Amino acid sequence: MKDLYPPIEPYATYKLKVGGDHSLYVEECGNPKGLSVVFLHGGPGSSCKPYHRRFFDPAKYRAILFDQRGSGRSNPFGKLEDNTTAHLLADMEFIREHLGLESWLLFGGSWGATLALLYAETYPHRVNGLVLRGTFLARQEDLDWFVKEGANRIYPERWDELMATLFDETHHDPIASFHALLSGNDELAQRRVARAWSRWGGQLALGGEFAPQDNEGHVSNADLQQARIELHYAFHRYFINENQILINSGLLPDVPIILIHGRRDLVCPVESAYTLHKHLPTSTLSILPNAGHIAGSPDMIDALVTAADEMALSIG
Repeated sequence: MKDLYPPIEPYATYKLKVGGDHSLYVEECGNPKGLSVVFLHGGPGSSCKPYHRRFFDPAKYRAILFDQRGSGRSNPFGKLEDNTTAHLLADMEFIREHLGLESWLLFGGSWGATLALLYAETYPHRVNGLVLRGTFLARQEDLDWFVKEGANRIYPERWDELMATLFDETHHDPIASFHALLSGNDELAQRRVARAWSRWGGQLALGGEFAPQDNEGHVSNADLQQARIELHYAFHRYFINENQILINSGLLPDVPIILIHGRRDLVCPVESAYTLHKHLPTSTLSILPNAGHIAGSPDMIDALVTAADEMALSIG
């Protein structure tokens, strides 16, 4: 079973101004002359972590990692204006052009997989391969599973805790209700929703390994802003048309595509990856029987590092 490559520090870090007030944090690791790969983090609203650099053989890869608009070390932190899917795709293309790359490998999980697919459909000639974990197709049914009818049947007690934050608000469209509370002026309500939203997502992502924090009253600014960004995108249905990814799957380039999904993924059910695979018959799909949603489990690390190594051989 393969493990992550040893810890590595970037050989370059910088901020790229991409329009309006937004500046992106970007880092490059590994071999400056190696096969270029861009790592796309999840969320929306999360960020790149040091262990994300370690999926890639530093002798073979030039790994490019960046924090998406309003996220992590990008500025302004938490800003929602000029923060849409179209902006994120344009940011990716801006980074590619800035680096002078003809094409690159896309490596993303969950929301990062969504961005990878949308970018590849928009700029197919700039993509030489895709490695996708925990495919999220951003359909209405995917959103409903997460926050309306689906995962609530797995963790009903956590679901009740989440719904309790709405008080008298309607449960018919919980996304709209959460979004309204996080966008309102009641700071206590904002933090109450952000805490419950974070706990719900953590429970689904980690399953039995999830342990709620003891300091129930504390909600960090990072947690609050991430919840705002996640609800901002969910409320606007990720700024794409319904079922857009599958409808446009014929636009994807004829390149190696590796799909990896945990059978126990409760954030993005395995049906998403299987359905995408049926639309892309030349892709390969690996369903990991004991893995869930997170990228850091041993089985998932093994599959992702193996996929990256295979891509380095096949397209490097």
